[in-house]
Parts: sequence; structure tokens; C-alpha cells
Amino acid sequence: MSKTVHLIKLSVGTEDVAGLEAWQSQKRAQTEDGLPRHITRMWPKREDEILNGGSIFWVIKGVVLCRQPVLRLDEYDSADGIRRCAIVCEPGLIRVEATPRRAFQGWRYLPVDDAPCDLSQARQHEDILPIELTQALAEIGVR
Repeated sequence: MSKTVHLIKLSVGTEDVAGLEAWQSQKRAQTEDGLPRHITRMWPKREDEILNGGSIFWVIKGVVLCRQPVLRLDEYDSADGIRRCAIVCEPGLIRVEATPRRAFQGWRYLPVDDAPCDLSQARQHEDILPIELTQALAEIGVR
């Protein structure tokens, strides 16, 4: 039986969770069947582990704030002829405990034991704090 591993990725240019949701609602950020996707240059070598219940965790302005379960990895051929990977996710974002994360390039594997916990169902719909306050609270360990 295959283990599970997650991915973690910076959401570059995104100001908050609502901004990521808005981006994913655009046609250019979706597959032909309307699912959100993120296109990346590198194909994950641990594909089976990702597809065994893995999610992509999104870092927004230095803080992990949400995740999306990964449904599949599609091949994406760009105009430049380079094979790319489209990480296709379930629609909707699941908020997680705010966790600081330093900047990095591309995506990284995230072991299940290191992944931030989901916020409770009651907290999923709370008003989102300003990102600067979320960052400050996460830095001192308040989630």
C-alpha cells in the first residue's frame, strides 16, 4: 500500500484566501471539466503517494492558510512544446491552521506529519483576519 504525501506551493501574487479562490474561478485556471488546476514545470516523482489522499497546501504571504485535495495529475502541453504537469484539485479551499513558511521556489513535498491541521468545521467559515495579523499571530504560535 502506498503512503500519502502532500505538496506545498507558494500562491505567488495572491493577497489572501479569497484572492486564490477568485483566481481559481477563472477559466484559464481550470481544466476542460471545470476543475481548478495549477500548472508546473516539474512532474512529481511521488505521484502515487500524492494521489493516495494528498493535498496541495497553499502558502499566502509567508503563511500556510489553506489546502485542496489533489484529484489527478494531467499532462499539459504548452505552446513552447515543453511537457508540464497540471495538478488538478477538488474545487474549494479548506482552511488550515495558519503556519509560517519561508519562501521557496516551485513546490515541495510535505510529509503528512508536518502538514498543518484543518480548522474545525465551525471555524471554516469565520471571517478571515487581515494577512498581516495572521502572519504575526502565526509567528508567535497562535493559530
